Amino acid sequence: MSFPTAPSKDALEQGEMLTPRFDAAGLIAAVATHADTGEVLMLAWMNAEALEKTLKTGEAHYYSRSRGELWHKGATSGQVQVVDEVRIDCDQDAVWIKVRPQGDGGACHTGARSCFYRVVDGGRVVRE
Repeated sequence: MSFPTAPSKDALEQGEMLTPRFDAAGLIAAVATHADTGEVLMLAWMNAEALEKTLKTGEAHYYSRSRGELWHKGATSGQVQVVDEVRIDCDQDAVWIKVRPQGDGGACHTGARSCFYRVVDGGRVVRE
């Protein structure tokens, strides 16, 4: 599956065709939230292959910029993200994935439930 290019701005913003706009590196931002609670779990990146696999398998796939490879979330950690819904923003350059985490329910490679487990407080970063 390859993604087409929108023929017009109206088609991009109002049409029914999925025409994601990947950046110069071939990536699109993907925000994952918990399907039941709405909690933001993580921000990751997808290339076309990751988005295709996510849509086909119903499990989240991302592109690891640090490793330079496709990654099936939870393949090694058990923290698979079962996709409940995929949304695309108005100009199709960001994806929002509502997921149900499996395993221990964590999303972060540090073991935390969310990658956003710290608060910035007076210039310090404090773990909640």
